[in-house]
Amino acid sequence: MSIDLYLQKLAVLVDDEYAQRIRQQFKDNRGSSELAMLQSPNSNELEQLKKAVAIMTPAEKENVRNLNDEQIQRIAEDATVDTGLFAIFINGYILECKRVL
Repeated sequence: MSIDLYLQKLAVLVDDEYAQRIRQQFKDNRGSSELAMLQSPNSNELEQLKKAVAIMTPAEKENVRNLNDEQIQRIAEDATVDTGLFAIFINGYILECKRVL
């Protein structure tokens, strides 16, 4: 599965009422639900992820598993998106690829 296809898969549940209720279940004591973003991103998160994926080079997209923390941070900074959000997305994509295999 390509990273672009994975992004499209996430987009299906953007701001979906049911998905957002499920996401509420994953909130921690600070009220954040970062890991739940992998199943039901909100529209702002999705737009940030689209920006980051759009500026990735073909080589970066082909070798996502080999991106290091500095490269992920650089892509996020170049796209002016939240670095943590993008890192979670990348890790989720890698896990999804392993699960599909």
